[in-house]
Amino acid sequence: MTTHAIPDKVAGETTLERLLTTPRPELVKDLRTGSGDLVVLGAGGKMGPSLAKLARAGLDAAGRTGDVVHAVSRFPEDSLRRDLAEAGVNAIPFDLVANDDLSPLPDAAGVIHMVGAKFGAGNNPSWAWEVNAALPDRVARRYRTSRIVTLSTGNVYPFVTPGSGGATEATPPEPIGEYAQSCLGRERVFGFAARTWGIPLSVIRLNYAIDLRYGVLADIAARVLAGEAVPITTGHVNVVWQGYANEVVLRSLTHANTEVFTINLTGPELLEVRDVAHRFAELFGTDARFTGSPGPTALLSDSTRCITMFGRPDVTADRLIQWQARWMLDGLPMTGKPTKWAVRDGRF
Repeated sequence: MTTHAIPDKVAGETTLERLLTTPRPELVKDLRTGSGDLVVLGAGGKMGPSLAKLARAGLDAAGRTGDVVHAVSRFPEDSLRRDLAEAGVNAIPFDLVANDDLSPLPDAAGVIHMVGAKFGAGNNPSWAWEVNAALPDRVARRYRTSRIVTLSTGNVYPFVTPGSGGATEATPPEPIGEYAQSCLGRERVFGFAARTWGIPLSVIRLNYAIDLRYGVLADIAARVLAGEAVPITTGHVNVVWQGYANEVVLRSLTHANTEVFTINLTGPELLEVRDVAHRFAELFGTDARFTGSPGPTALLSDSTRCITMFGRPDVTADRLIQWQARWMLDGLPMTGKPTKWAVRDGRF
């Protein structure tokens, strides 16, 4: 992947948004091969806004200024709708779960399905199954003439040893808990649609995108900075720069096929949580404390296929750690929502 100038620090949200939404040449090249509008379903979540803006900027750079990017979400906050509109994205307030009839949604050549229910799934599993597994059937029926990319999760895999290098796309799923099980349900429902109705489909199994306001690194850094013990029972993690993740999702539209294109989307580094915490402690000028003992396994994915097809992320894990530390020392905005990355029983 072609690299752009990567700063030593991210000075604020304006800089962060620019980094997340500036298309690289490889994305523009892929977008030139397509045509037609794009619908982003679930565009109000953590990744959705920046992905929709990146899509708009990428289409413009590819000469597809007449193709519309539609962002669909409940959009309870007008500020996000205005922000998307200013970026040239058509924000459509629409509750995908409450509405049985999806026909009011615009037609599109490409669909990015980002709708998901995770936190609270352990206490309300029927809700998770409705959002993650039942809704995809309605989406597939509405968009049976479109190319679809659906976001899934590395949680569909079993826990593996760090020495294994992570689960590959060929590793049989063994989802733990109702969230992960319902996400595998999402994959299976869309897969049925692909094979039955001929819908070109890509499935993206994502592990822990980082955008500095939220993520595994933010969770670990916050504990170190506050002098709290970092749990290490889950002793290893994968993370990936969200700008790279957004690009891979959009570029996967060109690889969608009826046999289902499946790819693990995460960074190439296998990070030991203890090492990450010590690095944050060094950057903060403090000490790292820990609780628990490292287990023999963790939720890890092998990103070899992704990197072979799309190139390496241009922001390394170490650079993300440096950015995250500086972001927090500067008191820049955080979402305050934990990822619960250390959960091992599947109850989120």
